[in-house]
Amino acid sequence: MTVAVGQGCAPDGRHAGFDGANMDVATGLVQLTSLVQGIYTRISERHDLTPVQAKLLCVLLGGPRGMAELARSFGVEKAALTGLMNRAERRGLAQRSSVPGDRRAVQVTLTDTGRQAAIAFHSEVSAELGRLTSQLAPDDREHLRSTLAAIITRCRTSPHRDTC
Repeated sequence: MTVAVGQGCAPDGRHAGFDGANMDVATGLVQLTSLVQGIYTRISERHDLTPVQAKLLCVLLGGPRGMAELARSFGVEKAALTGLMNRAERRGLAQRSSVPGDRRAVQVTLTDTGRQAAIAFHSEVSAELGRLTSQLAPDDREHLRSTLAAIITRCRTSPHRDTC
């Protein structure tokens, strides 16, 4: 669910105005998600990418990934990922190749152009997201970082990831 910046989803489904003093954690997370999505979208557009293309490039910065793994990561069927890959290949951002020793498996890697685009996008997103926390005291930033890391780790390792 995308909520306009400055609004949260009230328990009864209405949109509530922003009130940081009375904000609960869920509303804060919705607010933060909206801010981050807005930044991500604006920067991807500046780089002539869709947000999902930008995500693909950033994932592939970590190295080659299999098509099945990418489909699971994106929460889509392989057919939808194939369309995304077709567009990425046409733009010269990524390429598919067979996996040695497994004729059925296909892996995806960044091209040089895709790597440059991913690095530039990631750098700009990181800088802008850093500005969100730049006014926090160092101890508060570290507390936020460690809390986020704990939540992400718990969710990624939970056997019930879809409810996390």
